[in-house]
Amino acid sequence: MVSKLKKTTLRKQQKKKVNKIAASAKKAEAASTAADFLPLEGGPARKIPASEKKSEDRATVLYIGRIPHGFYETEMEGFFKQFGNIKRLRIARNRKTGKSKNFGFIQFESPEVAKIVAETMHNYLLFEHLLQVQLIPPERVHPKVWKGVSRWYTAPDWVQIERSRHDKERTLEGQRKLLERIMKTDQKRRKRIEDAGIDYKCPEIVGSNQPLPKKIKFAD
Repeated sequence: MVSKLKKTTLRKQQKKKVNKIAASAKKAEAASTAADFLPLEGGPARKIPASEKKSEDRATVLYIGRIPHGFYETEMEGFFKQFGNIKRLRIARNRKTGKSKNFGFIQFESPEVAKIVAETMHNYLLFEHLLQVQLIPPERVHPKVWKGVSRWYTAPDWVQIERSRHDKERTLEGQRKLLERIMKTDQKRRKRIEDAGIDYKCPEIVGSNQPLPKKIKFAD
């Protein structure tokens, strides 16, 4: 009887140990599957919400950074269309000068193609530039990111713009302000010449003493 009791107690203890080991293994497995990444600021591992994972699977818009000089809309479209059909393409440019800001956005018709492009073209060396390609979830795409995408960029004719600005008809007040700016820069130039110890008399600017219009008083 005593030996039977010992055997049963040993079996119960072994079962408890096995159950504890199995439970700890399940906890570790659940923790490893739940922890998708470790935060840089420290702390416990975190899990990415399922909604964010699904949005990444639906993402079709890509951010492309460090775009080299000369790799513009036409060149980018010809290069990336080897992966699949391109829906929209835009390079960020300066509004005044029209120069590229070296980053842009591209949208593919298929999310699978966009994911392949993000994986293959990230850190791709192109004209001594490492391209930075990242997927943008649909909820993070700015509504104005495709503003003016249908209009291809045309460089402004600054010669014509400057000519029209120079030849425009000025009012008396505008002419007075223009002469004030010219006289101010002339005085600064004269002062620099004097400070340099150069004995030189600058010629007077013609038209600097413009007479003001006389007031006309009409008789009653």
